[in-house]
Amino acid sequence: MEMKPTMHVSVAIVGFRNSGDVANCLEALARSTYSNFGVVICENGGAAAFAELTSRVPVILPGGQKVRAFQAPKNLGFAGGVNFCLRESSAAGAWWLLNPDTRPDPNALEGMLKRLNVGDCEAVGSTVHLDDGRVQSHGGRWQPWLARAVSIGRGTPRERAVNREAIERNQNYLNGASFLVSRRFVEAVGPMREDYFLYCEEVEWCLRGAAKAMRLGYAPDARVVHEQGTTTGAGEDFARRPRMPVYLGERNRILLTRDCYPYRLPIAAAAALGRLLLSTARYRAWRQFGYGLSGWMAGLLNRRNLPEWLKTILS
Repeated sequence: MEMKPTMHVSVAIVGFRNSGDVANCLEALARSTYSNFGVVICENGGAAAFAELTSRVPVILPGGQKVRAFQAPKNLGFAGGVNFCLRESSAAGAWWLLNPDTRPDPNALEGMLKRLNVGDCEAVGSTVHLDDGRVQSHGGRWQPWLARAVSIGRGTPRERAVNREAIERNQNYLNGASFLVSRRFVEAVGPMREDYFLYCEEVEWCLRGAAKAMRLGYAPDARVVHEQGTTTGAGEDFARRPRMPVYLGERNRILLTRDCYPYRLPIAAAAALGRLLLSTARYRAWRQFGYGLSGWMAGLLNRRNLPEWLKTILS
């Protein structure tokens, strides 16, 4: 049965020169069983990318939902793009943060809203899985002493039954590829941290929310296919990952520790360096070790936003 569409939801999509992904995502959204939503897209890739995007995506979906695309004034990163979308849809009752390289099931939004409307949580995650049916995550657990994110259910079959209550007890962040946040969450917690630029910002947001008594929910039947890392290369094996995801991933886990668990930084930083060394030895990825080590050191030195070398790449 279709849920009565009483709350208007704004779907926030942040793109970077991947209009094909965005078009596929919108095609999936058009089949949603929940109809009261609109879409706001922030294109971070410049004027040419924005022109291509607007040539490929509709301004209205078949169900009447408006699609509004905006060119960011510069590359704002994921957090900055999300914050841009939040500002452009400030009247919404809730926001669905959705990666452009995802394809949600028709009942995904309805499932997350049903969980949100129970009233005991202010943000809801979904089952994010790969094309082959393997789960990417049901939710996540940040381990502060290790500066490590653990995806709950990773690699398990999508169809395997899960215990919602157990996942909600264990998770302390939601997968940034797809999760729903309420107006109360945004008003209480504030915007995402833009100085991370990319990676770990959704983890920090959820941890900051937990510090303000914002509970995280989970909707098992809200399923979303995620083609991980199509833009950044983060989905590649460690030995083939480019500089940006390795550098920012290592830097931001240290920054997150500094921001949320400052007294644990010495131990967490040592643990992060140890994992980097293990990954290097396993894959013989000496170049990636250099990328990661420089990011790790930047985190220790509290260097934020974009380094100069990355500004050049993303211009």
